[in-house]
Amino acid sequence: MFAGTLTRNVETAAAEYTGMIHSTRFDIAIQIEARAKMSARSPDYDVTAVNKSGRKVRIGTAWNETGNTSGNPYISMQIDVGLGPFRVNAVQTKEARAAQSGEFEIIPLVSNGLMKSGSISGELTAMDADNAFTGYIANMMFDLEFMLIENSYKSEETHPDYRIEVSSPRGKPIRVGSAWMAKSSRTGNDYLSLLINTPDGDLRVNAVQNEEQRGGKTFSIIPFIDSGEQPQDAGAGLSLVA
Repeated sequence: MFAGTLTRNVETAAAEYTGMIHSTRFDIAIQIEARAKMSARSPDYDVTAVNKSGRKVRIGTAWNETGNTSGNPYISMQIDVGLGPFRVNAVQTKEARAAQSGEFEIIPLVSNGLMKSGSISGELTAMDADNAFTGYIANMMFDLEFMLIENSYKSEETHPDYRIEVSSPRGKPIRVGSAWMAKSSRTGNDYLSLLINTPDGDLRVNAVQNEEQRGGKTFSIIPFIDSGEQPQDAGAGLSLVA
């Protein structure tokens, strides 16, 4: 569960990029500084931060990458702040690329390993504005309140329709998953397919409407059942936006 922003600095700055990275457990200011490459596969950058004693420390490394399907450049980072290593990407919206802006959004890199979703409760409610949803998902081990926000990165049919966001301790939005609009080939009913990064792992669920809910704003979140109706590339998660 990670999110953040990254900004390209002027050429004379000591660090090429500065930014913030957020999770449900921390909010950290980071810098990305160029480093000497030892080989073609070695990192392009060091990721640094200032610890509680005021000392600058290296917390990770980063690489310049290019999206396989989109051809768009992005930055891949591997970071460890003492809670175990994690991977994130810094990507740009279509608008930022068109404006040749130096602004990037940090998003989590979702693994392909999925947890089982047998004991899950949840609900999703359409909001009156912004084509957004609010909801929760819970089991005996976690309870997450989240929002579905329209995905401004969507440029291909297989890309997610929504990003799933929760809040950091400081109230910063953190992207924890993706959602796709879908239609059942069996019943013809609309539903949403969600891929969420929970504390227990990546989770697949569907948001559906029963007979009483149909035509209203409320959806029930139910465990994912593989019926072959999932949106194409739904298992690829957030990596689709890079």
